[in-house]
Amino acid sequence: MDEKQESPIQKWMIALSMMTGSLMVGINGSIVNVALPHMRGTLGASVEEIAWVPTGFIISSVLIMPLVAMLSSRFGRKRFLIFSAMLFAFSSMLCGLAWNLESLIFFRVFQGLGGGPLMPLAQAILRETFPPKEQARAMGIYGLGVILGPAFAPTLGGWITDNYSWPWVFYVSVPVSIINILLVTRFIKDPPYLIREKGKMDFSGLFFLCAGLGGLQILLERGQQKDWFSSDFIILLAIVSGLGLILFIWRELTTDKPAVNLRIMKDLNFTAGALLMAVLSLAFMGGLFILPLFLQQLLNYPAYHSGLAVLPRSIAMAFAMPVSGRLYNHIGPRWLVGTGLFVVAVSLYQFSRLSLVVGYWDIFSIQFLQGAGFGFIFVSLSTASLSTIANPIMTQATGLFNVIRQVFGSIGIAVSATLLSWGQTRNRSVLIEHINPFRDITGDLLNNLSSYFMLRGFDQIGAEKRALKLLEGIILRQSTMMAYNYIYLILAVMFLFSIPLVFFIKDIRISGFKEDL
Repeated sequence: MDEKQESPIQKWMIALSMMTGSLMVGINGSIVNVALPHMRGTLGASVEEIAWVPTGFIISSVLIMPLVAMLSSRFGRKRFLIFSAMLFAFSSMLCGLAWNLESLIFFRVFQGLGGGPLMPLAQAILRETFPPKEQARAMGIYGLGVILGPAFAPTLGGWITDNYSWPWVFYVSVPVSIINILLVTRFIKDPPYLIREKGKMDFSGLFFLCAGLGGLQILLERGQQKDWFSSDFIILLAIVSGLGLILFIWRELTTDKPAVNLRIMKDLNFTAGALLMAVLSLAFMGGLFILPLFLQQLLNYPAYHSGLAVLPRSIAMAFAMPVSGRLYNHIGPRWLVGTGLFVVAVSLYQFSRLSLVVGYWDIFSIQFLQGAGFGFIFVSLSTASLSTIANPIMTQATGLFNVIRQVFGSIGIAVSATLLSWGQTRNRSVLIEHINPFRDITGDLLNNLSSYFMLRGFDQIGAEKRALKLLEGIILRQSTMMAYNYIYLILAVMFLFSIPLVFFIKDIRISGFKEDL
């Protein structure tokens, strides 16, 4: 795609085409989670069984992302993009029509195969379409789909399931998919440097990739439920995924025509950006996972209102992304990414200081600050990381970049869930050690509570049992609050320690743009 021949209208129509695809997949990845309890009731599934609905989508989308460049060169990028969007739309409709749990999981796998390529291809096409001075603005558009989709999805999903039924969380993707297909058909063209390659595929690499990434994703999704390495199943998955990834890396670095071009990682600028994106995804998805739990479990927010409560972060990101795109060529990526990392670290530290008496506006201000930081990081980091990548290998780089983003997002959710469970147990034990019924403060509290329940008609034994149960509830809530504080503190430290990676990012602006090789 020759960026010099594109008219302004053509460029922005291409941007709209890519944004609809990214937004569609970004929303779908999270909107389904809100409807899982409704699906479980309708389909008669257990908690462990219904968890395969999001797991199937994540695994298939992660597996297809690194293969986007190979499949594009084999079948043509525009043709592959249209096919992926059609597969996503058709499988979304089938998910809504699913007649049992097995059929729903089966269709979700195909939905992931269709949705997985859309984000890497969108990122590559936008990079090639826009001239150097507009690269950051292009990444801002791409980021609206990638970041804002998952952020708004819980609120949208809660509204749909409350007012309609769970199949509509899948049907809502169909009209957007049709619009995306029409726009791609009209405005997207294959670039002149795309070589249509035929011949033998790297089946060994594909097999090792499926074993490595597939095993890793299942491990991350199921580890918490299986109590991690106390389960033989998780140990087996760890062995399979570890060997698969090692053999995959060895195969791709030694074969002449690899399925995934890992040699891109020799670019220090790209690698540093990918590592920072890993930290960003880990914290973003981990925080997005635990904040609604905090609001619902400890502050007793209804599901829909907890979704509304996370919107300030999305609103701040929506404002920060265009601003970051405009400042990029004036300030450079290092200052923007470094400032964003520091701002997010400060917001995470403020989250680690929250208590059970926190108000809505306290959370609002912290989230708004965090959203601004994320917005500055994402646009600048996406732009700078790919600034040293030549256009002929851009699709390979964006596929790899998005795999890292998705995998570490899953790691963030798994780690947050594990730390929350571990923290609750540990903190409860510590607090109980300091609870002694013979101490004045504990004895007075139990006596007051017992008297309260006796006034409500309970006998002495019943009132004492009620008082002890209420005390246990207080301990549990405080131990859970401490666990949330601890998780946010760890995330804050991670962001602070990742700031030095900023100096490995090349400060390439307009004059340093790398042309096609």
